[in-house]
Amino acid sequence: TLKENDYMLDFDIVSQGLNTVLNTSKPVNLEWNMKTIRNEKSVAYENRYTELYFDKEGKKSYLGQGKDNKELVNKVSYIAFKQHLFASILRSKKPFETVELYSNNLVNDAKIDTVFTKFYKASLPIAFQNGGINEKMNLYFGPADYKILKSYNSNLEDIISLGWGIFGWINKFIFIPLYGFLGLFLSQGIAIIIFTVIIKLAMSPITYKSFLSQAKMKVLRPEITELGEKFKKDPMKKQQETMKLYNKAGVNPMAGCIPALLQMPVFYALFQLFPSLVSLRQKGFLWADDLSTFDSVLKLPFYIPGYGNHVSLFPILASIAIFFYMKMTTGDQQMQAPQQEGMPDMAKIMKIMIYVSPLMMLFFFNSNGSGLSLYYFISNALTIGIMLIIKKYIVDEDKIHAQIQENKLKEPKKQGKFQQKLQQVMEQAEAQKAANNKK
Repeated sequence: TLKENDYMLDFDIVSQGLNTVLNTSKPVNLEWNMKTIRNEKSVAYENRYTELYFDKEGKKSYLGQGKDNKELVNKVSYIAFKQHLFASILRSKKPFETVELYSNNLVNDAKIDTVFTKFYKASLPIAFQNGGINEKMNLYFGPADYKILKSYNSNLEDIISLGWGIFGWINKFIFIPLYGFLGLFLSQGIAIIIFTVIIKLAMSPITYKSFLSQAKMKVLRPEITELGEKFKKDPMKKQQETMKLYNKAGVNPMAGCIPALLQMPVFYALFQLFPSLVSLRQKGFLWADDLSTFDSVLKLPFYIPGYGNHVSLFPILASIAIFFYMKMTTGDQQMQAPQQEGMPDMAKIMKIMIYVSPLMMLFFFNSNGSGLSLYYFISNALTIGIMLIIKKYIVDEDKIHAQIQENKLKEPKKQGKFQQKLQQVMEQAEAQKAANNKK
């Protein structure tokens, strides 16, 4: 039975007279095989999200991406042959006792225009009952869409990789409903832009806190430099005095890192979300003809390892945006912590990262979906704009300087446990150094 506007086919397997020709004390096997046909521009990108999923005693599991993956599994309720944005799912009313699953990766070289990406095989035992077979099953053949799969109330939506823990929670309960709502009345490209604006506005208080911390560190920079010159030959003493300066001025050197850490779950959740959005498939925006795959604007006559044989424009724009964003923020971040003896020069490392990070992004996203690259371009451009507004109209460095000077006249705040522990470690190191010098 196939219901109207549904992707789930209900069917029965019924036998008559098999007990006269077969040994009904042993089950017969239902063999289900599939070669997944390549549908997208990038073989490597599509194959990354093409996997065999199954329900293992009530919990989702899957076979690996490599060659000749086999597994015997007990109590299987469903088996899903997933192909990036599509899925074929076999579901049984009662769990199969022991299922033999097999997955083989057919892509040997991403440079070759491969027709098939994976080969799947499932061997499912069907037991005789009263000399015959009477099994009720369902076969889903359609898009790997979270909302559609969830509507069947069988945990089929678990085959969509939205991230583990808090990352999956953010996608399921915040981002998917929000983006789905925007997609009801906006084109997919405009929906991504509005979606990005909403997220950046929601995260703007964190951006403000981060920029405020950088502004405070910038005001303290001359005094930190002076301490560096004063205790040039005693790095440990310089570090202790710098920490005292932070405490006296009421500045937390780690405050600039905390906002960045708070944004990481959002960053990773979105990285998982966009490759799973079926609604982006074959939906164009500007020069991109399909937001679910890369937006090639130039075909190269050669293949660059790690980059491909084409040039995508959205990753270039995103890389340029992240370059200017890092250029704006790195200078102030270099002074957020004192240099430790024997440790790498963080200033030099961060200067290198200004150029390395955009380059890495350019290579990594060139063959990824253009919807994700569009998001990162708009996101970084908005962050630059928000920081410029904060710097020009909200954060007053003269007021910050006056507040810091006022804080210095007050009694220093009681150190937190982390700061106390750090101070103890530095004092112990200083004492050990002094003891070694006496020997």
